[in-house]
Amino acid sequence: MESTRLYGLMAEFDNPADLLAAARAAYAEGYRKMDAYSPMPVHGLAEALGVQKNPLPLIVLLGGLVGCLTAFGMLWAIETIIYPLNVGGRPFNSWPAFIPITFETTILFAALAAVLGMLALNGLPQPYHPVFNAPRFALATHNRFFLCIEASDPKFDLVATRRFLENLPSREVVEVAP
Repeated sequence: MESTRLYGLMAEFDNPADLLAAARAAYAEGYRKMDAYSPMPVHGLAEALGVQKNPLPLIVLLGGLVGCLTAFGMLWAIETIIYPLNVGGRPFNSWPAFIPITFETTILFAALAAVLGMLALNGLPQPYHPVFNAPRFALATHNRFFLCIEASDPKFDLVATRRFLENLPSREVVEVAP
């Protein structure tokens, strides 16, 4: 199989310690486009894979700020310009009355930004992924651990990468078709 017609090489491991050691070794070897799959969270795996800082908190903050400014601006425009109404002798721009609606809209926009940002950053919905073509990949939800190095990695060479993965304590190394 040519590397252009290949998604990557996937190694199967029996336990999380071997997967973590393999991810660290692959990162130290210079591979950057790789991913790990396991049936449970493995502490330290994200750092071993070289996962960058997550931009989701910034997306949620910006969503909350947009919600806050939208609600406050809407309330201010309604109370002072569109429909000014003198209630109890208060000034038209009585900002303490705007706080509950502003707070709720801030939370709403932040929550929507969190959900939509998470979906976008995870590339979801994604009904198909090439790793599902690996013969034993269904065991990733049961008791096996997998490390996949993608063919689009600049350091990827079919023979050298296969040799590297086979020298790790892997059970088996398979080619993953796109």
